[in-house]
Amino acid sequence: MQLKAVLFDMDGVLFDSMPNHTQAWHQTMTELGFRCSRDEFYLFEGATSSYTINRYYHHVHGRNVSEEERKTIYHRKTLHFNALPIADPMPYALEILNSVKEAGLIPVLVTGSGQKSLIDRLNRHFPGIFEPERMVTAYDVHQGKPHPEPYLLGLKKAGIEAHEAIVIENAPLGVQAAVAAGIFTIAVNTGPIDDDVLLKDGANILLQSMEELYRNWEQIYSGVR
Repeated sequence: MQLKAVLFDMDGVLFDSMPNHTQAWHQTMTELGFRCSRDEFYLFEGATSSYTINRYYHHVHGRNVSEEERKTIYHRKTLHFNALPIADPMPYALEILNSVKEAGLIPVLVTGSGQKSLIDRLNRHFPGIFEPERMVTAYDVHQGKPHPEPYLLGLKKAGIEAHEAIVIENAPLGVQAAVAAGIFTIAVNTGPIDDDVLLKDGANILLQSMEELYRNWEQIYSGVR
């Protein structure tokens, strides 16, 4: 490997926002009459809203939603999300981002989120880290995670190849997407997902927190190089 960049997921990696996302999705889908648990939405993290909504509609009604229906449902989810307390930055996220910058590596954001409230907060909490032209959001892709398109676009925006990057992810679909893009993947399990799920999806390294990533960054960086 000739490491030049680190591609970061956002929810559950940079912000402790997944509890809010799962609560908002659960509230939205139960209001629409679907039976679901809050924790199962952790498994859909990183996917587009169409992916998440269609899973339920196709299973129950045998069809996908129209674009108009998707917008209406996602708007409801966004209202629920924005009504919740603002998610804090993930502990040690700033420290690891600074370490990446100090190593001369390019930080790239690759998120399936379309929540502008979180994206707008990136520069407030992590000033000078992410350049707008090196950010991939839900608005930039046709196919979200687990499809490799988001991470392939992240590589393109950084001007690098897969062997020149590593990915920091916390979600099964995100790990699948990174692995499918051929990128060395570090899974940080910040949610209620079993470790085995992330390992079976292809994570090269499994850690339990951003603090653990920060404490072991020099060793990981040296080993990857």
